[in-house]
Amino acid sequence: MAGNKKNRCSFCGRSENEVAMLLTGLNGFICDECARQAEMIVRESLGTKVTPKKGGEMELDVATLPKPQDIKAFLDQYVIGQDSAKRYLSVAVYNHYKRLAQKVDDDGVEIEKSNIIMVGPTGTGKTLLARTIAKQLNVPFTIVDATIFTEAGYVGEDVESILTRLLQVADYDVAATERGIVFIDEIDKIARKQDNPSITRDVSGEGVQQGLLKLLEGSIVNVPPKGGRKHPDQDYIHVDTRNILFICGGAFDGIERKIAQRLNTHVVGYDSVQNQQKIDTKDLMKYIVPQDLKSFGLIPEIIGRLPVLTYLDQLDRDALRNILTEPKNSLVKQQVKLFRMDGIKLSFDDDALDFIVDKAVEYKLGARGLRSIMETIMIEAQYSAPSGKEKQLVITRQYAEQQIEKNERMKK
Repeated sequence: MAGNKKNRCSFCGRSENEVAMLLTGLNGFICDECARQAEMIVRESLGTKVTPKKGGEMELDVATLPKPQDIKAFLDQYVIGQDSAKRYLSVAVYNHYKRLAQKVDDDGVEIEKSNIIMVGPTGTGKTLLARTIAKQLNVPFTIVDATIFTEAGYVGEDVESILTRLLQVADYDVAATERGIVFIDEIDKIARKQDNPSITRDVSGEGVQQGLLKLLEGSIVNVPPKGGRKHPDQDYIHVDTRNILFICGGAFDGIERKIAQRLNTHVVGYDSVQNQQKIDTKDLMKYIVPQDLKSFGLIPEIIGRLPVLTYLDQLDRDALRNILTEPKNSLVKQQVKLFRMDGIKLSFDDDALDFIVDKAVEYKLGARGLRSIMETIMIEAQYSAPSGKEKQLVITRQYAEQQIEKNERMKK
């Protein structure tokens, strides 16, 4: 600025010579101390009280943490059913917060983390659960896909890039990163390809599982902040993964056969008939145990580092019907909002919704099938209605059937 006038913090009034750093904005300045104080105010207003400690660490106030029932109630607003998986997730996240808040007592007891693995058919809500719970968390959260990873030295991404993404979410705050939560999707796609030894390396299967071990267990990992292979000359950031909670999910397509073999549901004999009467053969997933994951192709070491195993139910017709209308972000509410932005009142007949559910059951794609069918039915209206003069649109079963038949004819 002109003359000898010094820049001053717009909040506390101290000059740039009196503070360690002065950040410049469009119409003012803020010093580093006021910025830290502002961060504390924002964190407290979000619901979880965080207080600074010496050494830059953070301390959580257990009294203000969201309880497991509160976390599940939040999930219930967006995800239909899957009560068992919701309970496991809610408890795991709550314990994760408490583990971050633990203090070293004279008894020497230290709470250790329990990573989670969720198993369920495609379209049952594994990824949706992870995305929804991220809305309520006050710690860094990221979702990664296991299919992009390969063993170190091969084309693809190293497993350390998981922490690179978590660092980016945390704005490269290492202390915050070390309190984060990671959801690894499609974990079943890195299963061991075969039990017999091969002359070729399983670089995208067992090799990736071996690389994940050190992350899941807890160790100091050298993380490339910009990704390892395109910037080999960059300095590494050291991240301790002991307090990072890992949640894994996968469809494990075909694992029902492994469960059936273990339960002897296909063995001929009197005893097998008695066992079949006690086993719900339509929902074998509820009987899953770590042994089945090993039979599918996960190595014992990684199964041991994912001690909490839960499953997601196959969505039945009633659940699919509720998914269409009940959640806050239901497909019907999304379509209604889209048309309302164009000044059009959209509504669906019950028969039309039943038809959509019938098609989703037929396609066997779970909740994802609902979206695909909904988009197919609505594409013509979305194209023509915004330019038309009609201010009200009712989707009937007849209209839905016509759009589906038209789409099927076009694909033939």
